[in-house]
Amino acid sequence: MNLLARLFRPASCLDAEAERRLKAWRAQPAPDLTEPLQHTRCVVVDVESTGLDLKRDRLIAIGACAVRDGKVDLGDSFEVVLRQERVSGKDNILIHGIGGQAQREGLDPVDALLRFLAYLGKSPLVAYHVAFDQSMINRAMRRHLGFTFKHDWLDLAYVLPELLPRYARTHRALDHWTELFDIGNFARHSALADALATAQLMQCALPLARARTALSYDDWKQLEKAQRWLAGAA
Repeated sequence: MNLLARLFRPASCLDAEAERRLKAWRAQPAPDLTEPLQHTRCVVVDVESTGLDLKRDRLIAIGACAVRDGKVDLGDSFEVVLRQERVSGKDNILIHGIGGQAQREGLDPVDALLRFLAYLGKSPLVAYHVAFDQSMINRAMRRHLGFTFKHDWLDLAYVLPELLPRYARTHRALDHWTELFDIGNFARHSALADALATAQLMQCALPLARARTALSYDDWKQLEKAQRWLAGAA
């Protein structure tokens, strides 16, 4: 598809029920992100896709779990596979383990994304290397729901080195940090498993952040901002 076609492609046409579900999500109140994290439900998310090209590849799966009261809430989790028009390649399947049949039998993308929004509510999002997850979800929302998904995101890939600067140069990948904190991962490159590991990282970081008087989600965003500035200045 050429550039003009992408720019002027019409927005998705939702049926009445989908419009109602999207409207209900939009109407929910936003949380107060200056409140202590113990009073804030954060949703940690990870995605799987057909590849790493942010412009061409497609969202395959979303995995998420909540952190509330300073703890990972295993009972408050979410996982969905979006039905694919074209199954991804064998090399890609070997990474995330979502086979061709599972991709073909996934949920209709509109329903899958609306279910994710219903689970998420207006809770702020947390991820490791936010740019990829955010871009994949945003593109899918535009394509299938026809709206721009604007939400609060926090990137632990910047918060953790700000809290533990002695590891800033050596710990770049999620696996580095999970090994440091002795966090297991039952299925690496599964969206839900990686989301759970990231949520456990967030839990481990909470006492370190409290020592820096970073008590709220907004305070953590300031930690992220400070590390982004340092990374850009390096």
